[in-house]
Amino acid sequence: MRIRILLGMLTAFLLSACQSKESADTVFINGNFYTVNADQPTAQAIAVRDGRIMKVGSTADIELLKGESTEVVDLEGQFAMPGLIEGHGHFSGLGQSMLNLNFLKSKSWDEIVEMVAEAAKKAQPGEWITGRGWHQEKWLEALDRDVLGYPFHDKLSAVSPDNPVLLGHASGHGLFANAKAMELAGVTKETPNPSGGEIVRDSRGEAIGVFEERAQAIIRAAYQEYVNTLTDDQKKDNWIKGIEAAQKECLENGVTSFQDAGSSYQDIEWYQELADQGDLDLRLWVMLRHSHDRMKDNMAGFPIINAGDHFFTCKAIKTEVDGALGAFGAWLLKSYNDKTEFHGQNTTPISEVEKIAKLAIDHNMQLCVHAIGDRANRVVLDIMEKNFGENPDKTDLRWRIEHAQHLHPRDIARFSGLDVIASMQGIHCTSDAPFVVKRLGEQRAKEGAYPWRSLLDSGAKVANGTDAPVEDVNPFECLYASVTRKRVDTGLEFFPEQRMTRDEALYSYTLWNAYAAFEEADKGSLEEGKLADIVVLSQDLTACTDEQILETEVKMTIVGGEVKYTGD
Repeated sequence: MRIRILLGMLTAFLLSACQSKESADTVFINGNFYTVNADQPTAQAIAVRDGRIMKVGSTADIELLKGESTEVVDLEGQFAMPGLIEGHGHFSGLGQSMLNLNFLKSKSWDEIVEMVAEAAKKAQPGEWITGRGWHQEKWLEALDRDVLGYPFHDKLSAVSPDNPVLLGHASGHGLFANAKAMELAGVTKETPNPSGGEIVRDSRGEAIGVFEERAQAIIRAAYQEYVNTLTDDQKKDNWIKGIEAAQKECLENGVTSFQDAGSSYQDIEWYQELADQGDLDLRLWVMLRHSHDRMKDNMAGFPIINAGDHFFTCKAIKTEVDGALGAFGAWLLKSYNDKTEFHGQNTTPISEVEKIAKLAIDHNMQLCVHAIGDRANRVVLDIMEKNFGENPDKTDLRWRIEHAQHLHPRDIARFSGLDVIASMQGIHCTSDAPFVVKRLGEQRAKEGAYPWRSLLDSGAKVANGTDAPVEDVNPFECLYASVTRKRVDTGLEFFPEQRMTRDEALYSYTLWNAYAAFEEADKGSLEEGKLADIVVLSQDLTACTDEQILETEVKMTIVGGEVKYTGD
């Protein structure tokens, strides 16, 4: 009798252990899943165990994996898909933009001046007022006077006489300073333009307040002196507040992974610290950004891959060769239509970019290069092709060109030929549409501006994103731009023959972004063994109308099987 009892207890224990081992932590049932997996395009349910997808299938199949402690989430027929991946943005910059003045929605210079005036009323004398997001080409009201479409600083200076003001251009490639900031920076008529930058001046040679590309450093150096008066704890606390704000904003928009386009050693140290402590709620993939001299003897420990249980990776290096089209910084093969005899800015010496490329290939890091103009893109492709040829033993490098906005038609096929990722931002196309033809002319804009269709047809992979905080991190506005090439406000359509299909746009925000970061084994589609990063939406993005994409609401954002955000 005692033996039978012991055998019964052992059998029960083994059955319990077996059931525990096979049961899911969470099951998401009764959903309309778009998996981005060609072998199993749709499903009704998903089982999750230990943060990864255990099984994808029908609700009946998945319910078999329920155990006593399994959490059941009924999606009630809602559309779900892989968590959205922001393919190019600035994470800490997004956070800081939410803490400071934000001008992304501003429609006039007077509106911006008024926002600064209100901030100045609350600021202590000498305290810097900062903000970002203005773009002179997007204002609806004409200026009293201007230089190349830029306003003069007089109105801004009048409302902030005791506070230096630094307002970043939406592109990040220019800034506006008031009189107090220019005074602190020592700007005079005699201040020379730095290499790769320009102080915009009036006909008398006086600075109007705009500093393009490398000239921004003149004002930013003065601002940095102010920042240096803060304690280390104050700096870190402010940084963490921004990160918390950025995380919240991303999760509310269905973004479960964020590819950060350039962070310092300090940022990377803090990111890894947050990841190791379990304090990141979405996954970060980061590009290291410093000069070659700063990095050459400081690559120990890189690449950093999947720190904090797949919440932090840094295995790329970022550099740039030019600026932005809106700020006349894109480096062109032919001059600007509206700034004749000017070809844009080569912001980083080519010799420096070549040294950084060598550093990347020697340390098994991806190279990511900002290039917007057609000349900039050609130069970068040449550098990459040269490195690939000199290192035939190193394959599948997946080097990236960030933005790739304006290409000469002869260079389009080189992306697929070299397996270079075109890391583009769909929303930039429609955001910039009102001034692209003005800058480039009709023919150049038609042949090579944001040429997604031409790149895809040639076999290239196009990664997508918003470049937040340059644009709003909202992925649905970006997806709408990708499939329509229409502006939301005016309906202006920008060469629609270059638009993406619906599936291409969704892949560009999921699996292709994962591929662009060597993370397709873990992210980008809903498959057994992959991380359980899922977003539940109010619209079926595979079947709704184009206009309904803009109405999409995030109902649930799930990271590693945990619900991190629920909408109303």
